[in-house]
Amino acid sequence: MTETDRTTHFGYETIPEEDKAGRVRGVFSSVADKYDVMNDAMSLGIHRLWKDAMMDWLAPRPGQRLLDVAGGTGDIAFRFLDRAGQSEATVLDLTAPMLDAGRKRAEAADRADSLDWVVGDAMALPFADNSFDVYTISFGIRNVTRPQDALAEAFRVLRPGGRLMVLEFSQIPNDLMQRLYDVYSFNAIPVMGRVITGDRESYQYLVESIRRFPDQETFLSMVRQAGLENAKYRNLSMGIACLHSGWKL
Repeated sequence: MTETDRTTHFGYETIPEEDKAGRVRGVFSSVADKYDVMNDAMSLGIHRLWKDAMMDWLAPRPGQRLLDVAGGTGDIAFRFLDRAGQSEATVLDLTAPMLDAGRKRAEAADRADSLDWVVGDAMALPFADNSFDVYTISFGIRNVTRPQDALAEAFRVLRPGGRLMVLEFSQIPNDLMQRLYDVYSFNAIPVMGRVITGDRESYQYLVESIRRFPDQETFLSMVRQAGLENAKYRNLSMGIACLHSGWKL
């Protein structure tokens, strides 16, 4: 199979691999201005608790250098800097309008000097080996064309002793609860997307992309395959979301 023959999923649609990044960029460009508002609406604000739980487990320390991939408007980077104090954070995202929204937030919060904003691809990070103490990706790795390649890049740019942490939607290990959650997701979230952002299709994709993402144990094996050690995960809200952690040792 040649590079041009490879396919991947875009929600429930099968597309050529080379088309996915552009399709994902289109989704997030469309919703960038209302992305944070929509996150609050579709999760009933619970995404804030999940991100706080991520910081609790991560326990940022002064002087650490963070790379937040698919960092969008900077939610994780702001939380990291709040906890770490004197530190630096680089936010990388495929979609320039998302980063533009983040820059505005940083300027309003007088945080511009502590943050860098970089347009880039998680599968080909524009950074040297052993550059960062912490690598985070929050609700972004399921949108990457080849998640295993993104994990390999995370390992490459982490310094020895550095830590990876992934926050992503996952699977509820209770069939009845999963079915109820599916009913909510497929019926309510696209409608919210239309009302709040004017874009139903993007949120239909996002719901479908969650269902296509590997379950907790499968993704844990991918983290280990990338070379990260002491890999573990913690379910959040019964498994609606999940944190995966690993170390470059």
